Formats: sequence, structure tokens, C-alpha cells
Amino acid sequence: MAPARVDYDGIAPTYDGRYAVDRMDAVVGALRELARETRAERILEAGCGTGHFLSELRGAAPRLHGIDLSSAMLRKAAGKGPLLLSAARGEQLPFPAQSFDLIYCVNALHHFEGPRGFIEEAARCLRPSGRLAVAGMTVPARRESWYLYEYFDGSYETDLGRFPSWGTILDWMIGAGVEVAEWRVVRRLRGQRVGREVLKDPFLAKPATSQLALLTDEAYAAGIARIEAALAAAEARGETLVFPIDIRMGMLVGRAAAHG
Repeated sequence: MAPARVDYDGIAPTYDGRYAVDRMDAVVGALRELARETRAERILEAGCGTGHFLSELRGAAPRLHGIDLSSAMLRKAAGKGPLLLSAARGEQLPFPAQSFDLIYCVNALHHFEGPRGFIEEAARCLRPSGRLAVAGMTVPARRESWYLYEYFDGSYETDLGRFPSWGTILDWMIGAGVEVAEWRVVRRLRGQRVGREVLKDPFLAKPATSQLALLTDEAYAAGIARIEAALAAAEARGETLVFPIDIRMGMLVGRAAAHG
């Protein structure tokens, strides 16, 4: 059975709400640094969504390209400035070889039907000494690291199945002829929600994360009901329930060979 897919056309109208909570400045800073290192003329984001990161890179390169499969997401992106946008798949980039100085994706690789194909296509489209950056969540070793996994059945197992490991992505890059330069943690969300404040967590809204957006309405409602039942049971015991959050986001950066 094919894996479930997030309906990005459906959540496009509210998608940018997540950036009102966290603009992911550390990720933007890392991408800007890569643009400076490569003296980028052309940058491509694969899975650009509503264009948040591309719009944050204005001024980093003269030509900013983005691809996405969601027409609704691309329409939102088109309203954010002079971006060069195309409807396309990551594993079928519609560009000639050696077109870009920097190609990146953020929280998107696990959505591609052929993630290895994207790495190979990106390697083809990189200019000599260009950079390929893949940024995404590192699935925690323990489900207890993020309370969502505890209360929404199957969400942890789904993430284990859909997120390729960093070692696998490294192997794909090496196999595609990209020299891997660096892996690092670019962002860490660490904290907790105490008691009923968890119900106000912006990332508990169904469209806020792909973990929840993948759920049926019934499965999502069941998870919320589990949280509310746990809160009520703790309050009846005179206790305050704590909901942990410890999520890391990594970035693996590869360098194309100096001579194509």
C-alpha cells in the first residue's frame, strides 16, 4: 500500500502560520552562509512550499528558483516576490546539467517519492564546487522525546519509516559523486508544555506538522482526546502533567567536484 501523503493544497492557506511562531532563523542563516561560500548566482529550493525560505534568501543570489508539486503552495509563494517557480518533482528536475550553485531542501526530502532520485538529480544540476544541502528532522531514538508521539497512535512508527537516516542520505550523496563536507545540528527545539498549556501549543494544530497532517480527522481527534483524558486524570490525582519536546534538525551539506 502506498504511504499516506500530506494534502498540501488543502493546508496551503494556513501553512505560513508555523513561521509566525518560529521563522527558523538558524536554517536561513546556514543557507545564506552557503550562498556566500559559493558566490551563488542561481539557487534552487526543492519542495519550496509557500516560499518562506526563498523569500528569506532575497539578496543572496540574483536568481532564486523553487519547485513544488502543490499548485496552492506555489500560488502562495508567487506572492512573496520575484521568485522563479515551477511545478515539478524533486526526482525529475526540469533544468539542464550544471545549472545551480546551491540546491537545497528543508523538511521536504521525506515527502519525495524518490528521495535518492532527488539526490542524483541535484548532483547533475550542480555547477562545479556547488553545494547540496539537505535539512530535516532527526527522528528521536526514543518516542518519549516528543509528546506527540506518545498521544497520536502510529505517528512515531510512521516517522521511523518515512525519514531516511542521515547515513543513508550520506551514501546517496557519495554514490551520486557529491563530496560530503559537513553534517551539523542547525536547530533544536527543547522544552516542555506544562499542564493545560499544551492545548495552546501552536504545533498541536493539525496542519502545523506533517506528523499530524497525515492523520485522519478521526485519528487526530482521538489523540487530542487522549491528551485531555491524561490531563483530567493527573488533575484528579493533584498532579501536573508535563509534555516534553526535544527535537533536533540536522543539515547535511555536500560539495560538487571542482571540475565537472
